[in-house]
Amino acid sequence: MAGHSKWANIRHKKAKEDAKRAKVFTKHIKELTVAAREGGGDPEGNPRLSLAIDNAKADNVPKDNIERAIKRGTGEGDDAATYEETTFEGYGPGGIAYFIEVTTDNNNRSVSEIRHIFTKHGGNMGTNGSVGYMFEQKGMIQIPAENLNDEEFMLEAIDAGAEDVDTEEDFFVIYTSRKDLFDVRTNLEQAGYDIDSAKLIREATTETKVDANVALSNLRMMEKFEDNDDVNEVFTNMMMDEETLALAEDL
Repeated sequence: MAGHSKWANIRHKKAKEDAKRAKVFTKHIKELTVAAREGGGDPEGNPRLSLAIDNAKADNVPKDNIERAIKRGTGEGDDAATYEETTFEGYGPGGIAYFIEVTTDNNNRSVSEIRHIFTKHGGNMGTNGSVGYMFEQKGMIQIPAENLNDEEFMLEAIDAGAEDVDTEEDFFVIYTSRKDLFDVRTNLEQAGYDIDSAKLIREATTETKVDANVALSNLRMMEKFEDNDDVNEVFTNMMMDEETLALAEDL
């Protein structure tokens, strides 16, 4: 599973290094708004909102922006939330499966833009369910590894409810079942660990190895999807081995 987390960190670093920062903020604001609309504005009773607040703070979203987004979601702000969540599925170059999560205020625009990216980059958009069965939803938590003992932390993470733990450069990556994400994050936080991020992801049940040219074509298409303001997450079944991740670093 480490491939997805490494790709996520490559994207995370790029977002903090370039002009995409505003888009990162926008995506956090949408998630906060939808989370508040779906489960209310109190993070104590709304696990999704609690996660959204923590993740927004980790990316330095200002407190005022967070509060305004929550009020929009609960209908207390000047403009009530009009966002809706949807997903798109399809295939990229080499038959790589794509599952894309979107939050949008204009579904027709999103459909058009997602289809355009698929087509322009040699893929094709499929129907709902065409590739969804290839992915399993899990929780993923990232914790800075600095000054932590690998063996001790892994044992504590398992005790906290984790299903698996990977080490990756400066982070521990903890995987949980979908339903246990919030509880495991809370347990680790209460144990004194700093949480860098905690979110739901979709892991491919079977990965596909491709050559460098096909990998590059898919990586470029993935970046175009992720540059889209409406796109929250892009998941594929392309194998993110060291060779492919090296190509991603150079994009």
